[in-house]
Amino acid sequence: MVTAVAGAWRAEPALWYATLFVFGAIVGSFLNVVALRLPRMLEAGWQRDSAQFLGLPPPPAEYLSLSYPPSHCTRCGHAIRARDNVPILGWLLLGGRCRDCRSSIPIRYPLVELAAALLALAVGWRFGVSWQTAFALILVFGLLVLALIDLDTQLLPDDITQPLLWLGLWCAIFDLFVPLPAAVTGAIAGYLGLWLLFHGYRLLTGKEGMGFGDFKLLAVLGAWLGWERLPMVILLASLVGAVVGMALIVLRGRDSQVPMPFGPFLAGAGLIALLLGGPLEALWFHWLGVSV
Repeated sequence: MVTAVAGAWRAEPALWYATLFVFGAIVGSFLNVVALRLPRMLEAGWQRDSAQFLGLPPPPAEYLSLSYPPSHCTRCGHAIRARDNVPILGWLLLGGRCRDCRSSIPIRYPLVELAAALLALAVGWRFGVSWQTAFALILVFGLLVLALIDLDTQLLPDDITQPLLWLGLWCAIFDLFVPLPAAVTGAIAGYLGLWLLFHGYRLLTGKEGMGFGDFKLLAVLGAWLGWERLPMVILLASLVGAVVGMALIVLRGRDSQVPMPFGPFLAGAGLIALLLGGPLEALWFHWLGVSV
């Protein structure tokens, strides 16, 4: 059956891309839930563990999971109807407002769904109908939700980074993206590179320039992309992060002492390296006048 479906996708590219778009939008809707609920679930778990360690009664907390309670309006509490929960279209048909209380629904929800759909299209264009696309989608969706969580909470949960790291190494066993030696070296170099930078910066300034989650995220990218792409990832993330940071300070008066999450820039740079790494490298070497 898998072979038949793959054959149909290869014969009808429009069907292939339509499937990717719809699938990406549906996954994007789920990623919205993960980005909002997972940090709260982790915080509740940390509070329970702390109370247990200190011999205190567990703090009162309402049960929360990725599936419970069902999707609902955060203002009036009414459950969202199935017809209103259709990715992208549901928000548009409602005019961005709750059907019951008419309070506004953040535009972030359809934007994340659209971003996931477009990223799925990009992955399908880059890798075609292949196992590479299937696994690359897991990485891309993981990077997207990590970026969202880091923007909201400045956390990069191990619950996401660790499975992505091991999955990247597992893919390398079969040479899906890079050979296993390059993946292992990339994971080690990614973690140690930022770890050394972190401690060097702290020795010089007495401040922490990034979090340990950033080390793990770069290790993930090293496992999937290989050590050769890490300089590109770090350069892109640093340049874009510096430009965005300066723009926020100049245009919005952001306090330069307030830390800015680095995870979204690493994730974005990783996406670029995954989808366009080869052409960018060729362009860079051509500009340098180096033949490879």
